[in-house]
Amino acid sequence: MTNQMAATIQGKLMMKHIVMWDIRGDTPAKKRETAVFVKRCFEDLAGKIPGMTKVEVGLDVSGVDYACDVVLYMEFESPESLAAYASHPEHLRIKDVLGDCRIARHQVDYLAPVGNPALSENTDR
Repeated sequence: MTNQMAATIQGKLMMKHIVMWDIRGDTPAKKRETAVFVKRCFEDLAGKIPGMTKVEVGLDVSGVDYACDVVLYMEFESPESLAAYASHPEHLRIKDVLGDCRIARHQVDYLAPVGNPALSENTDR
């Protein structure tokens, strides 16, 4: 990463972290119960991870067969904050507690403007 890119990240951009899971469950009720448990686990991270400024967890209500069951949305002050989260003891504890209740996982991490989107440099080209 160039010094200019690092300065841009620190000055105008934040990291967004989105993860979606398909949840294991023999019945719709069991899947829902497990999805609620996943939601509570990640919501419990609020205020515990340095550099994490937002955590939001949603459960699918569409019911379409191709939808994921749970989505995690987080914002971090910097790429370094997101990297530190990956090895943070609270995050590792949740991964251990959840075990294999997730059968598929999809993730996207990207830079986004802080505050005013008009300040954004085009980061996807």
